[in-house]
Parts: sequence; structure tokens; C-alpha cells
Amino acid sequence: MTIDMKRNGATEARVGTFGAGGAEPYASALAESSFPRVLTLRRRGHAAVGEVDIERWRADADETDISLLATSVGPVLDIGCGPGRMVRAAMAQGLSALGIDVSHAAVKLAAESGLTVLTRSVFEPLPREHGWETVLLLDGNLGIGGDVTSLLVRCRELLAPGGTIIVETNVDPDADTVEDYTLADEDGRESDPFPWAEVGVHALSYYIDKAGLTVDQVWEVDSRTFCRLRSR
Repeated sequence: MTIDMKRNGATEARVGTFGAGGAEPYASALAESSFPRVLTLRRRGHAAVGEVDIERWRADADETDISLLATSVGPVLDIGCGPGRMVRAAMAQGLSALGIDVSHAAVKLAAESGLTVLTRSVFEPLPREHGWETVLLLDGNLGIGGDVTSLLVRCRELLAPGGTIIVETNVDPDADTVEDYTLADEDGRESDPFPWAEVGVHALSYYIDKAGLTVDQVWEVDSRTFCRLRSR
């Protein structure tokens, strides 16, 4: 799958998106009712490097997720929303919210739950350009496309004046890699390769500076690390 990242009149090609193509194990895992729904994350040409808990993404937001919205202002844009747990949590707190995801299967699940979602890449035109008060990049979505600077610049463009981006960083604070990965299920079905970045809180400062952003706050909850960013 190819996504055109259109920004400031330029077009950059990004080939492969999270879990797409091939045998589509991600789409299958979202649709299946059997348990557990855990996919294996593989670095291309290497052994497994981790697991992706699909059931967690399908579940309701937990206390840590909800705490991220406690001081947030709507409208909220959740980038890479999956089945929509953060959109649901934001709406439950009375915030207007939209989720976007390139996975048709994920968006279908979210829409069937009555959530406001779009099958859309963050690099495509979106509603409320320059008007989002809160932009979410959680669950590793800072790695989308393998180009952290371009992603953060695009998020900055989406913000309303004074708006904030909440970023979840890698559990390894020193992580700073871009690799091609695949997702595979227990039956051996595997996705096409997709580029993904892994960035920890220490390395993030480099990308923040290049993207014209500044850090408001860094905090850790339940072994997860978050940063709140603003336009510089």
C-alpha cells in the first residue's frame, strides 16, 4: 500500500502501512471473536521483537488512558485511532473527538460502535485543519511512516493556536531507530513490511526541535512515558 504524504505542496511516497497487505493478520485479528488476539511484531529479516495486544486496543480506555484527557481540551484528534478507545473516552468526557486510521477494519469497528472516525492518513487533508486543540499520538503511533520529524510537523500544522500534542514514547528512553517490520499471527499469516520508528523520551528532543515544537511536560504513568508538546 502506498500513502501519499502531501504537505506544503510536496508529495513524499511512503510504502507500506501498519499491518497492511500480505495475509492481513491485523485486519483478521480485529474481526475475530476468538481469544487471545495477540500478533507478533517482527523486524524484517529477523526474529520476533515484540507482541501487539489487539484485545487491549479493542477494550475500553484504562485509567492511564483516561488520565491523559483529564486536562485536555476539545476538539481532540486521535491519530492511528484503531478501534477507537480514546475517541470513546474523549466523548464520554464531553469532548468533541475524531479518530483517523488507515485500517479499514479498525475504522469499521469504531464506526459500528457509534464513534466519529475516518479512514484517512494523517498526511491527507483533514477536517479542522489548524483547528485541533489536542492531538494524540499514543500506542507507538509516533512511529507512523518511519519519519518522526515529518509526522510531528504535520501534527503541528493541525493544531489550533495554543493547542497541544500528547505523545507516548518508547519504553526504552534511549530508543532511536527506524526499521521495516511485519505483523504475524500464530497461524503464520504475515503482513507486508512497513516502516516504523521507535523513539524514546531522550531522543525525542532532537525531533521536537526540528519540527518547531517545544516540551510543556514529561510524565510517566504505569510504566508508560508521555510528553505534552506545543508549537514553539
